[in-house]
Amino acid sequence: MTDLAGAKSVSPVGAEWVRKRTTTASPRSAPPGHAPQSTKPARPWHVGYRRRALLSDAVTALVTAAAVIVLPVGGAPASVRWGVALLLPGVWILMLQLFHGYEQRFLGITTDEYRSVARAAISLGVAAVLSSWLLHFELARGLVLIVVPMLMLLGLVSRNLLRRSLLRRRTNGRDTQRTVVIGNVRTVGPMIRQLQQAPGEGMHVVGACVSGITNGGDFSSEVEGIPVFGYPEEALHAIDLLNAEVVAVSGDPDLSGRALRRLAWSLEERSVDLVVATGLLDVAGPRLSIRPAAGMPLLHVERPAMSGARRVVKRAVDWCLALGLTIAALPVLVAIGIAIRLDSSGPVLFRQTRVGARGETFNMLKFRSMGVDAEQRLAQLTGAADAGNTVLFKMRHDPRITRVGGFLRRYSLDELPQLVNVLRGEMSLVGPRPPLPDEVAGYESDAVRRLRVRPGLTGLWQVSGRSDLSWDESLRLDLWYVDNWSLVLDLQIIVRTARAVLRGKGAY
Repeated sequence: MTDLAGAKSVSPVGAEWVRKRTTTASPRSAPPGHAPQSTKPARPWHVGYRRRALLSDAVTALVTAAAVIVLPVGGAPASVRWGVALLLPGVWILMLQLFHGYEQRFLGITTDEYRSVARAAISLGVAAVLSSWLLHFELARGLVLIVVPMLMLLGLVSRNLLRRSLLRRRTNGRDTQRTVVIGNVRTVGPMIRQLQQAPGEGMHVVGACVSGITNGGDFSSEVEGIPVFGYPEEALHAIDLLNAEVVAVSGDPDLSGRALRRLAWSLEERSVDLVVATGLLDVAGPRLSIRPAAGMPLLHVERPAMSGARRVVKRAVDWCLALGLTIAALPVLVAIGIAIRLDSSGPVLFRQTRVGARGETFNMLKFRSMGVDAEQRLAQLTGAADAGNTVLFKMRHDPRITRVGGFLRRYSLDELPQLVNVLRGEMSLVGPRPPLPDEVAGYESDAVRRLRVRPGLTGLWQVSGRSDLSWDESLRLDLWYVDNWSLVLDLQIIVRTARAVLRGKGAY
């Protein structure tokens, strides 16, 4: 393979594309998906994001410091409270820095940004307790009990607001990184499609260099609407012409080892980031790590975490939260039960056999949202489904649904009795959708993996489109959850569930 560091030319098609754009088009007239070539690169997005994060973290610390001063905490003298308040902003920002809270690779994308905030707050509390004990300094426990939760809660909320603002900006084409994709003709197209379908990642593809073309160098002008600039050997010149900020390498057997290392060296001189696709699908970042062996950097993929002590922790969290939610929702449960009885004859609760973890069946509870003859009328409606997918029967205007039932379904209130299933250990608060026995009988081998964990009252598919999703999309989300579960992920899904339920979209 040609040495990438020595390449000096691009394909005729790529050069012609650049010539046309730089001579006949103004920066504002570039079409969607193509970046103007004659403009100076804007300030990197992460610089502004980091400044906003520093400001929000400082405000978080100042609000917490004010609470420490104003609130009478554990009888601590005013001098101690003022001392803690004065030190808190600097110490909080330092702790976040130590736990990678401002590293570019975590900002705005991965859940590691949230983990950094949580770890910084907990570590600060532990450090305060240890310092008090080692220095024989009496520090009121109430101070720690106020400072740590406030810092964590306000820190997580402020980072969430920053990320949502960044997502809106990126959806509107701002705060993105000009990206050149390099790889084999079979892998470049799918990679470009995935990046274009995820604007929140901030990688704006402006060019491609493709290998594996066997038509004598007569390149196609575009791949997925992106101009092709030649072979990977010509990538550096294309990167310079396009003012690229990121190079994304898809699968290419020729671009590995020494060639990839030399490309990385050349990009380092240009301050351009390099990302390389692993070829692994639906594996979250926390499960991936580099393990050096025999002088080679090997990618280590951790086994899914839903086992052993983690399973016990998830069960304990499920039980405690379900108990609290059941007690809090008790008046709502009673009101819904009365409304169902007044609206139509029949029982308040609907029981249906579902398949749980390891293929065990159980009776899932729901508030009745249909007439008592709904099961008998289902055969008449087969083939009339206009929602859901090929596996899950759904109708946007199902005639079997009662007036109260339509309201309950829209806001998922009919699912509330499943809190009892969670308390009994048959379900989890978060997990894959509990399937019917008939559905499981038609499962392919991949889908059976959904049964490795307890089904959930809510899950990724519920917060990602609900009944509007196809079966393949629902299955992919459920399998991703099974393979990449974490308590942080559960918390995120619960928060997103509240937003999805309030919107009522995709529920039939």
